[in-house]
Formats: sequence, C-alpha cells, structure tokens
Amino acid sequence: MATFKRRKAKSNIAQFPKVLRPNKNIERSEYLDHDATDPPVRRRRGIYLLPNAFTTAALFCGFYAIVMAMNLRFDQASIAIFVAMVLDSLDGRVARLTNTQSEFGAQYDSLSDMVSFGAAPALVVYEWSLRGMGKLGWLAAFVYCAGGALRLARFNTNIAVVDKRYFQGLPSPAAAALVAGFVWLMDDLGFGGASLSWAAWTITLYAGLTMVSNVPFYSFKDINLRKPMPFIAAFLLVLALVVIFSDPSKVLFGLFVLYGLSGFGVYFWRWFKGKPVSIVQTELEHDDKD
Repeated sequence: MATFKRRKAKSNIAQFPKVLRPNKNIERSEYLDHDATDPPVRRRRGIYLLPNAFTTAALFCGFYAIVMAMNLRFDQASIAIFVAMVLDSLDGRVARLTNTQSEFGAQYDSLSDMVSFGAAPALVVYEWSLRGMGKLGWLAAFVYCAGGALRLARFNTNIAVVDKRYFQGLPSPAAAALVAGFVWLMDDLGFGGASLSWAAWTITLYAGLTMVSNVPFYSFKDINLRKPMPFIAAFLLVLALVVIFSDPSKVLFGLFVLYGLSGFGVYFWRWFKGKPVSIVQTELEHDDKD
C-alpha cells in the first residue's frame, strides 16, 4: 500500500491575507488601523493663543460697551469701543509677525468686529439719543448694524480682488469711531442725547450707508513699518500722541470725521483724473504698468 508524505503545516503568517501581514514599510499607526478593537488615531488640532487673545480682548471691549450703555455710562461705552479698535489693529499684525495666521483667526476676528463695531455702536447711540425718535431711531440703528454685517461679509469675500491700498467702503472700525466719537464728545461737553437726536441720526445713517458703498478709503497698508524711518518720524509720533491725549474726545472725533469724508475726496479725484473709481480689479492700471 502506497504511503503519502504529509505536508508540513505552514507558518501562521501564511494563514493571514497579504493585507494583514506585517510590513516594515507600513507605519505602526496604519497597521493598527485594521484592528477593529482599537479606535482610529486622530491628530489634535489647536488654535494659536497669542493673536486670538487680542481678538478676545477686543470682543470683551465691545461687550463691555453694550453693558455700559445699558447702565447709561456712555463715556465708558465710547472709550471701550476705541480700545477695541486698538486691539483689533494689533491682532492681525501680531499674527503676521509671529507667523500664526489661520482661517479660524480670520473668522473669529470678523465675528468680534461685528460685536465691537457693529452691534455695540448701534446700541450705544440708540440708548444715548435715538430712543426718543421712535421708529426712525431704531431703524437708523438697524441700518448701521446691518451695514456693518454686510461690510464685513463683503470684505471677507472680496479680499483677493480689491486693491490693497484702499478699503471698499468705510471700514467698520472707522464707522464705529464716528458714532462712538460723537457720543463721547457730546457727553464730554455736557450735551444730552435728546437735544441732538437728529445729528446723531444723520451720523449713524451716514456711517451705515458709507460702509456698504464703493467709495475708496485709504487703507495705509502700503506703509512699511519695518523700514528704517528718519528721526523726525519718531518726534512726529510723540507729538501726535501728545495732541491726542491733550483732549482725546475732540481730537479723535475730528480725525475720524476727516477720514470719513476723505473717501469721497479720493473718489472724485480718481474720477477727475480719468481713473476707474471702482477699486475691485484684478489687473494693474495703465499708469502702474509704465
């Protein structure tokens, strides 16, 4: 009777499919993903603390302005909005200097601006003066608030196609400075809001509508602060700070009134020179190509 040789059993590795065999070229995390008992390994995503801390501080100032307006402390409410402006100008610069820009930071900054420069100034001027005007009062405050929201949304969507030397419409911090600066100045001079309701209504409506206009306002973004400056520049900076702190309410409101009107000067100057008045463009002007 013929005898058959029994085959030797293969090793355990051969009994597994190829996809589950250990491979030194496959990382350990990828190999363990095939085990159903182990949860998948996920990377933790974080946010940059430093620039977002400035944004949070600006958001706090906007919220503080609303609380102070509800408590009829309009001077402190207006000052808080100006402090929010300073903090808002720092968070982007800090992010660029420390290379910590992120999409989260950009969206968080827009939401903070909506509170500090949209809702807060509208509520401050309404509580100070527009409440006594009835429907006209709260409609003007709403136009300003809606203008701020539309301005921020348009800025986020048109950032790649707008000439960086100009803002498309009055920037929301400058609009907030017009409204809050007027409240601060009149409160500092001892005038009541009820006697200046039409002036407050006009300024609020002007700021709200100018934010959604196409009027170009100089952005100061082409000024390179990293380049060495002459000594006289440092002296002029000190002199400007002395002038501002000598009477903050009058000086700041006067400066932002000039800036709020400067856009129309730029608009008509470009129109007179034959240049396109719209700053939404993707190619250089003819004068810049030469």
